[in-house]
Amino acid sequence: MFGYGLVCLFLHLVVSVPQPPCRRCCDHLPPLDDAATLRGGMPAIPEVRTFINMTILKGDKGDRGERGTPGKLGIEGSPGPRGAEGPKGAKGQAGAPGDSCKSQHSAFSVGRRKSLHSVDNYQALIFDTIFVNVPEHFDMFSGKFLCHIPGIYYFNVNIHTWNFKETYLHIMQNESEKAIVYAQPSDRSIMQSQSVMLLLKEGDEVWIRLYKRERENAIYSDDVDIYITFNGYLIKPDTE
Repeated sequence: MFGYGLVCLFLHLVVSVPQPPCRRCCDHLPPLDDAATLRGGMPAIPEVRTFINMTILKGDKGDRGERGTPGKLGIEGSPGPRGAEGPKGAKGQAGAPGDSCKSQHSAFSVGRRKSLHSVDNYQALIFDTIFVNVPEHFDMFSGKFLCHIPGIYYFNVNIHTWNFKETYLHIMQNESEKAIVYAQPSDRSIMQSQSVMLLLKEGDEVWIRLYKRERENAIYSDDVDIYITFNGYLIKPDTE
């Protein structure tokens, strides 16, 4: 019990004694400015940074390098505005002359001064008057147009009917009927007309055919006036 009391007394003495404050080893040194003053009053040395002027170190221009590979094609831009119209160019030289052997025009217009009555056979209408026949592709002896230039042609026929008689004709291409010219019997004579366009090959014939006697028919004309005409011309050759 006595020993326990001594221990307690010792601990009380240790705890109750005040401890000195903790100090650092450098607390006795003066601040930096004071230390500089102590070195003789000299101010602190400024920091020095090195600067190099690169322009005085520039060397001579080197050789040109090799050309690089072309870059990728860029996106096509939008069309620009239309430019101003340029000056008129000089007149070109004349072209070479065409082939004079191949005529590219064909036209005829013929008339008949005589009346015609039907007979037992078909009759080709023969004409006795030429208005135009260039370049003579219409044969006046046969009454037929002979195609020398393949292409599209226009044909027209005009006739005068005979009183109380039927009028019955055809525009023919070779032996094929293409268009009819018709008028019924009447106590008054009239003018009748028919037109057609035909696509012809070289060697085709176009003519007017009067029907045979099984249908009594006739067309009228006289020596004073021409009542009957047949016309045709080339519209467009195939060679164009």
